[in-house]
Amino acid sequence: MDIVFRRGRATAADVLDDLPDPPTYSAVRAALRLLEEKGLLAHEMDGKRFVYLPTTPQGQARSSALKHLVRTFFNGSPEQVVNALIEDARPSAAELDRLAKLIDDARRNEEGK
Repeated sequence: MDIVFRRGRATAADVLDDLPDPPTYSAVRAALRLLEEKGLLAHEMDGKRFVYLPTTPQGQARSSALKHLVRTFFNGSPEQVVNALIEDARPSAAELDRLAKLIDDARRNEEGK
């Protein structure tokens, strides 16, 4: 999805070219077809090639994917997500400061409701 969003439109060959450790061409085609079945992509014909385009705004797709990720792998818990990120990504001190500010801002917004 990221490649299609970045390019605006992409063929399976475009996606394959942009992947750092690409799978087979068939795997890319299958993934694009699955994303189209889910309604996240549509395609146009350019000669015999399928050219894929996003059907939803990037922010909406990101939000939907994130919600699915949190539900699927973290039992719906933002705390578990943050814990996994801190353990796995090893954020810098500056990143931890920014995260703390985001948490403080969220706490103030919650209290102000």
